Amino acid sequence: MITEELSPPVAETSLRDRAVRRLKKRRDFHAHLLVYFLVNTSLVLIWALTNSGEFFWPVFPIVFWGIGVVMNAWDVYRNEDFTDAEIDREVTRLHR
Repeated sequence: MITEELSPPVAETSLRDRAVRRLKKRRDFHAHLLVYFLVNTSLVLIWALTNSGEFFWPVFPIVFWGIGVVMNAWDVYRNEDFTDAEIDREVTRLHR
């Protein structure tokens, strides 16, 4: 009986696990964003200091890696939960 009182309810544990996963995703995203800015700033500085011509070649890693950063942000900050209306629409669609 004592162990039941000490252990948290299953729903609370599940909610805590979800919160920890979301916090880890945010921390990882912020690290990704920092590395993106540091590396691309370095590439722009290299381009600027070497007078490498008229063509701004750092645009390629900035744009293509930027797409990855945007997708990572979308994964981190989107709402993971479905509304009841969304679930009902999907159930209705599957019954057709």
